[in-house]
Amino acid sequence: QVQLVESGGGLVQAGGSLRLSCSASGSIFPINRMGWYRQAPGKQRELVATITNGGSTNYADSVKGRFTISRDNAKNTMYLQMNSLKPEDTAVYYCNGFIVFTQKEYWGQGTQVTVSS
Repeated sequence: QVQLVESGGGLVQAGGSLRLSCSASGSIFPINRMGWYRQAPGKQRELVATITNGGSTNYADSVKGRFTISRDNAKNTMYLQMNSLKPEDTAVYYCNGFIVFTQKEYWGQGTQVTVSS
């Protein structure tokens, strides 16, 4: 069973930085696309950024230039470097993984990011 475990969330002041990590385990197939999504209270879950195992990235307009997604395939770990954080970045951040061979999608349990003004 594929498991995704996030870490690195916390409380930070506006303008500060955090780095989230997502560690993947249990997959015998490559996780072709991984991504970060977030959900703020009372809002729908939204895409933050995605990255393929080839390194192609995609970002939501709201985080372009502030957030950087990366992955270390050898360590089965994905990262999200978040700089210049704003109060509107406050949300639960979820790790997502998609395996093309099985057409299955997986989610982590989420990690809370709170940005104070």
